[in-house]
Amino acid sequence: MIALGIAIAPTSHADNSVSVAVKTATVIEKQIGETLVAYGVLAPDPDQILSLSLAHAGLINRIWVRLGQRVKKGDKLLQVITAPDDRMQYLQAQNAVDFARREIERKQRLLKEQLATKAQIDAAHKALRDATASLNALHERGLDHSEETLYAPMDGIITQLDVAQGQRMQANTTAMLIAAEKRLIARLGVEAEDLGRLKPGTPVTITSVFVPGEKVESRIRELHAMINPHTHLVEVLSPIPEQQSDHWVLGSRILGHIHLTPHPALVVPRSAVLKNNRGTFVYTIRQGKAKKIKVRTGLEEGSEIEIMGPLKAGDTIITLGNYELHDGMAIRQSP
Repeated sequence: MIALGIAIAPTSHADNSVSVAVKTATVIEKQIGETLVAYGVLAPDPDQILSLSLAHAGLINRIWVRLGQRVKKGDKLLQVITAPDDRMQYLQAQNAVDFARREIERKQRLLKEQLATKAQIDAAHKALRDATASLNALHERGLDHSEETLYAPMDGIITQLDVAQGQRMQANTTAMLIAAEKRLIARLGVEAEDLGRLKPGTPVTITSVFVPGEKVESRIRELHAMINPHTHLVEVLSPIPEQQSDHWVLGSRILGHIHLTPHPALVVPRSAVLKNNRGTFVYTIRQGKAKKIKVRTGLEEGSEIEIMGPLKAGDTIITLGNYELHDGMAIRQSP
């Protein structure tokens, strides 16, 4: 029996015998900046909120406004019936003034009859001054009326209402808060580790979460120095320009794009950058062949990405067809 064997010779492919069609682009240098995305809420400017308090105890007889209502300067807000004890205090102060005046007149008659001294007259005048001062203080608190109506001191929005009709209130109790209607502010939350990269004046683009077409350009006004216990973020405040505040509603959920200071960088199309288990790299062209160069990546901006490595502006890099390449492979430009 004759055994027949077939020997198969290995096939080698030289790198210069195979070429890959590729497309290229140029490494460019440009200013690139990172954008932080922060969520938040639209709130009244804390510097433009007025607190209305009740100067004396009383009964809330009537309320003309509701939470979130717009008011104009001079609009009626609420009516308070003065508490009987406070009203009695004012009447007693009035009686004290009348008594002090009569006492001066009586002392002056006695002085003419040499039955009183000038010291007694001076004491009577002092008693009148003290009684008048007490009466004026009660007058400032509104106790000269059995009922009092509070009016809006400015155009604004009722952002807090702490009273109800029929409720009995103590003196110096806050009744409501009124925020200036056109002085709105974006309260954005950022991570604590990002705070060092922000500063007052940093540009911010603010959009509505639910109405993306609503957009305003602003700048950071304040950076808070503590973590909000509810959101676990640090608050950043950016005002809404007054001329653009008409289409915004208090309490709206908003999105802020905070534009950090740009820096010069080398950028390439994102498709030029490849990754494997050995790292990140791009391909350039050296004498008609692919040259693999390791790089590090940085910020992304649109379809471009920042790279760092042994490259310079003007170098040619491969953007399409690079997935088929290996170092030293022949290439040809795709039309």
